[in-house]
Amino acid sequence: MTAYIAKRLLGLLPTLVLVGFLVFMLVHLLPGDPARLAAGQDATPETVELVRKDLGLDKPLPQQFLRFVNGVLHWDFGRSISTKRPVATEIGDRFMPTFWLTVWSMLWSVLFGMTIGIMSAVWRNRWPDRVGMTLAVSGISFPAFALGMVLMQIFAVDLNWLPTVGNDTWRHYILPSITLGAAVAAIMARFTRSSFVDILGEDFIRTARAKGLDERRVVIKHALRNALIPVVTMMGLQFGFLLGGSIVVEKVFNWPGLGRLLVDAVDMRDYPVIQALVLLFSLEFILINLIVDVLYGLINPTIRYR
Repeated sequence: MTAYIAKRLLGLLPTLVLVGFLVFMLVHLLPGDPARLAAGQDATPETVELVRKDLGLDKPLPQQFLRFVNGVLHWDFGRSISTKRPVATEIGDRFMPTFWLTVWSMLWSVLFGMTIGIMSAVWRNRWPDRVGMTLAVSGISFPAFALGMVLMQIFAVDLNWLPTVGNDTWRHYILPSITLGAAVAAIMARFTRSSFVDILGEDFIRTARAKGLDERRVVIKHALRNALIPVVTMMGLQFGFLLGGSIVVEKVFNWPGLGRLLVDAVDMRDYPVIQALVLLFSLEFILINLIVDVLYGLINPTIRYR
């Protein structure tokens, strides 16, 4: 197991180098002049050139890329063009709000989605299955920004039950986490149902039922563990998507997280922030996939790593 993890971690380096190169090239293709945005619209051409030189944007692209790589190796992502603060500080201030929003969204969506999926599989082609899959299709089809605005209108404006801006208390997390996790709950429900339907048709399930075991024990003890491996794979992928894909929800709820930071950085052509955030999101996906692979061995001890 240790050798497998070490080998996977070493495999991170080529991927991150490739991602860093692609991100560096793509951000420099964005329209707009970051030096002009940093200097202000009323700045003279001389001032803009001074700002460009100060930011290092006057140097050739290969030299800028080597400077970027050297900074990353020393855990120095430079300074934000718009705020003049270290990029690491900017990300550190915004990371925890996004992380906790993702965790709460993932918790409720996995519990709700797996429950709906298991019920739909056990009572397949009956009314619990039809109701559950109708909810799942609705959750996937409804855009996140529209769901967020509907929830805000009902629970914040009309009923005045919940706040819509800020992250000071647990009540601030309710509406954004529901909005962010709705699609994940729907996907988990459909995926869990498909996995359980396959498992419930296996011979060992029929044998367990033939022994006289009650249905609850058959589902929980015998079917659940065998159905969890593909479900855990989907959970890991969805957690990565939530952590890196909360941009729309954070914008709707004015959430002080990484998603809104990325939007603001793109608007300001803040190259250092954009590059650092995309690298961070890529690293998160890779590490989550590694964690999922390790969880396979805990769920099913027969799995061996090489």
